[in-house]
Amino acid sequence: MNIRRIVLDVGKSLSRPTFVELLNAIDTVPGVEAVNASVTEMDMETMGISITVEGSNIDYDELIDKIERSGSAVHSIDQIAVGKRLIENIRGNI
Repeated sequence: MNIRRIVLDVGKSLSRPTFVELLNAIDTVPGVEAVNASVTEMDMETMGISITVEGSNIDYDELIDKIERSGSAVHSIDQIAVGKRLIENIRGNI
């Protein structure tokens, strides 16, 4: 399956891994061409992050393994796109 985009809800502690360490680990996964991350929530000890990964033939198992081995936890897959190309969501007024 050619995974082109995956959006993950990830949790991590505030101290380790750092944001840069986490994104660097993701960037080393085969097939990853770009990574975008945004903080979605924060409390005294943890941070919620929405991570978007794009590329071609992204190695899903390796991606999850790298995130978990960094000390973070994948809470959910919020979006996944597969195939020969990406379909962008088009939202209109209904």
